[in-house]
Amino acid sequence: MAPAPPGSQIAPLPTNLPFRIVSKTIGQGAYASIRKATPLNAPKPVIAIKFVNKEHAFKQGRLSPKQLAMEITLHKYLGKHQNIIHCLGNGEDPLWTWIAMELAEGGDLFDKIEADEGVGEDVAHFYFTQLIGAVSFMHSKGVAHRDIKPENVLLSGEGDLKLADFGLAALFKRDGKTRVCNTVCGSPPYIAPEILSGRRSKRPDVLDTGYVANISDIWSCGVVLFVLLVGNTPWDEPTRRSEEFKEYVDTNGRTTDELWTKLPQDIVSLLRGMLKLDPATRFTLDEIRTHPWFTRPNPFLNPSGTASNPVGLATQMLSSLRIDFNADPTPSQRAAASDSDAMDLDTVPESFPTRSHAVPLSATQPETPIADTPFDWERPPRLPIYDGISASQPVGAGASLAPVSQETLDRLSEDPCLSQFTQTPSVPLSLTQAARKFADILPTHSLARFLSPLPFALLLPLLAEALHRLGVPLPAFSPEQMQEWERDQEAWVRVKTVDGRKQGLNGHVVVERFGREMLEVRFVKASGDPLEWRRFFKKVVVLCREGVIVPSS
Repeated sequence: MAPAPPGSQIAPLPTNLPFRIVSKTIGQGAYASIRKATPLNAPKPVIAIKFVNKEHAFKQGRLSPKQLAMEITLHKYLGKHQNIIHCLGNGEDPLWTWIAMELAEGGDLFDKIEADEGVGEDVAHFYFTQLIGAVSFMHSKGVAHRDIKPENVLLSGEGDLKLADFGLAALFKRDGKTRVCNTVCGSPPYIAPEILSGRRSKRPDVLDTGYVANISDIWSCGVVLFVLLVGNTPWDEPTRRSEEFKEYVDTNGRTTDELWTKLPQDIVSLLRGMLKLDPATRFTLDEIRTHPWFTRPNPFLNPSGTASNPVGLATQMLSSLRIDFNADPTPSQRAAASDSDAMDLDTVPESFPTRSHAVPLSATQPETPIADTPFDWERPPRLPIYDGISASQPVGAGASLAPVSQETLDRLSEDPCLSQFTQTPSVPLSLTQAARKFADILPTHSLARFLSPLPFALLLPLLAEALHRLGVPLPAFSPEQMQEWERDQEAWVRVKTVDGRKQGLNGHVVVERFGREMLEVRFVKASGDPLEWRRFFKKVVVLCREGVIVPSS
């Protein structure tokens, strides 16, 4: 593992826990990390534990004890639903609050959807149906999510949707009476316009006239459906500052924007109903569920609402993932600016106040940029096809890699993650024949990775140049740092930028020796939109094309 950056300080996790931690970090938030755990004396079930650092959250962050308590209360109150991450329990010590949850074994849904392409109608309909099922259940209990976006949409091991993160959830109905919400919160590409256009009170994060949170959820679901279908959001933000949104409003939803023209009219009809500016005329859940496109038959959907053909679902999704090496990697990931003050992502326009500070990030994203904490993310498991290729063979510092053998290239063609680099992506026949579940086709870990035949001394400068061209702030690699990385056989580069929608995007690029013939480059997202992270990954890959191993088709 690479050494921790200077100044890193992390309080030790609680020791007196009713479970056993069995992984490094699998997820991260503004002031929380998520790890896998099991019962103390048993290997199963594997669950997820969210650890919230109270000192960082309450003193340095923008979370109050009351807000954290409300998240836990509402999540537990929701109970169990097949499309909602189940809260299993919670506890705390003086330094940490922990929340035990059902593990979303399938990872991020939108990590497995092609940026700027989306998925076919059947897959989009399948996941939209499950999302509406989750939201309908929440609303039936009087709870609104208020932060529906790709980052909070996960998958089970069988490929079913799991709605997560209830840090902004609110009780909008109690004892049969509907109450309005006044807190400004959400992520600009997905937030409803009535939340941004409402008149502010003396506090920038509070509205004089509130909004009905369950109706605002409907808007966010409509934007998510749009993203499923085309791989992009319809606008940066629902205000007239966005040219796309302005045209949508001025044409009464009959925009000529090219993304909309790709969609069949029955889907456009549903989207217009969900994306009505006036909350009073916006589609209700009943109107969504009776819309002709929603009621269409779906080969992937069981009557019970779960996946009827998980292997077929995964196969179709994997086949749609493709990296075009001839694409123009124009920089949509823009650094905030070149000077140090402007690069501080805490300092941003006041047009998007959330909670008590003006920031463009959702309050469940890191409002304070991720601290330089030690890199301890869980490494993806190796597939059986890599048996015999050690990832940690001793190699002297400065040694070059051996030429990639034909045997290794043949093995690579069996890796589903690497099919995205071939000219005609397809799922290996041997994989489909042996597959019994969703994860046999689509790995649970991120697909944002590639293999390279270049040694550290050539690959790292190539990566640095690509990041520079994409506007990612990056310090120069010193000779000492390069020598240290070669000696450790592992390097990691921190990514802290904003995406094409001006939202925070944070993570690491990890380079690690993979046997004697290759280096593996993994893109580990810590926070931000998973689709934007994939778009960022694709741009880097295209810029580093000469250092990427492409398996035979």
